[in-house]
Amino acid sequence: MIDLDAIYRAESGRVLATLIRLLGGFELAEEALADAFLAAAQQWPRQGLPANPRAWLVSAGRFKAIDRLRRSGRMKAATPELTRQLEEEEQAMPAEPQIIEDDTLRLIFTCCHPALPPDAQVAMTLREVCGLTTEEIAAAFLGKPAAIAQRIVRAKTRIREQRLPYEVPAPADWPERLDVVLQTIYLIFNEGYSASSGDALIRHDLCAEAVRLLRLLRELQSGADIDGLLALLLLHQSRAAARTGPDGAIVLLEDQDRSRWDRALIAEATALASQAFARPPVGSHTIQALIAATHAAAPVAAATDWRRIVGLYDLLLRADPSLIVGLNRAVAIAMRDGPLAGLALIEPLTKGELASYRFAHAAEADLLRRLGRTAEARAAYLCALDLTDAVPDRRFLEQRLAQL
Repeated sequence: MIDLDAIYRAESGRVLATLIRLLGGFELAEEALADAFLAAAQQWPRQGLPANPRAWLVSAGRFKAIDRLRRSGRMKAATPELTRQLEEEEQAMPAEPQIIEDDTLRLIFTCCHPALPPDAQVAMTLREVCGLTTEEIAAAFLGKPAAIAQRIVRAKTRIREQRLPYEVPAPADWPERLDVVLQTIYLIFNEGYSASSGDALIRHDLCAEAVRLLRLLRELQSGADIDGLLALLLLHQSRAAARTGPDGAIVLLEDQDRSRWDRALIAEATALASQAFARPPVGSHTIQALIAATHAAAPVAAATDWRRIVGLYDLLLRADPSLIVGLNRAVAIAMRDGPLAGLALIEPLTKGELASYRFAHAAEADLLRRLGRTAEARAAYLCALDLTDAVPDRRFLEQRLAQL
């Protein structure tokens, strides 16, 4: 039986990126993507899964788009121009292996064009590359879905009206875009590593795609920021096999079977993090990688060097003075100095700017649980439960509530 939903999750982002290049815009490409998957749903059950589903979908989408243009009265004049453009592009495909021919990377750089507002850049990339809904993106931004949708629409309009190029710029032109591109790749990985919705904790397709894109960037131009982020992602990925139990339930870091961690990835990532740290100025992703490497170096959870981790969080808070970093630092302080010390830092966050952030309430609940303040812990777990739709997170929180 063909699992079309799984193929959609794995391939739709890259198929859409290629269709945008071939068809010259978002709207027609999005229609073509839908047409291609509709054709697949009709044909694949009868004809079988093609040897290369992605290539089949791209081809089907392109021909469906051309057919749509030919049947559209107002677009008749555009069809010869589009056909000529496709032919010219195919003839101009460079043969040199060092030339980038990665449409997902092209799409990310286009979405992260400096002519677009930074918040719209990231939101549009998560929508177009990851296929996240506006509700899921709003949850990541701690914002409202309607506002996110407006950002994306305005960004697409500006790309069309200003004819922003769909390309990976020369490395010399990267500085004004690289920070947002790296942030976007990190968010792609983060959505894969802790899926905001659905039955599975991990979307391995998004994690693998983020690492692939980052390795591709590194081949084009090495840099401390790229190395630091790659180290961070590899360290997270090294723990993937141990993050869930046989039934798919979440296994916390302190309870994971560390023999299941991928030591080859840990070694590669630790070396990358050390190299990045030796090239100042040190970026936030590099500091996060060093924190993850400190966890990876501990043979058992009890041996974790929390003093070093708190020191690294102090450094990270100066590089990235965000609420989320402050929350993570508070958790590390709780591990070093005890639950009361961490709770004093977390309670103002859950009553203030992180009141709608489920992980803040979950962290507060855990510290209250450790202190034996059961009624307060129950209330905090319930707050976290109300703020999540992800099935694995809900099961974990419900299990904690049952234990209380």
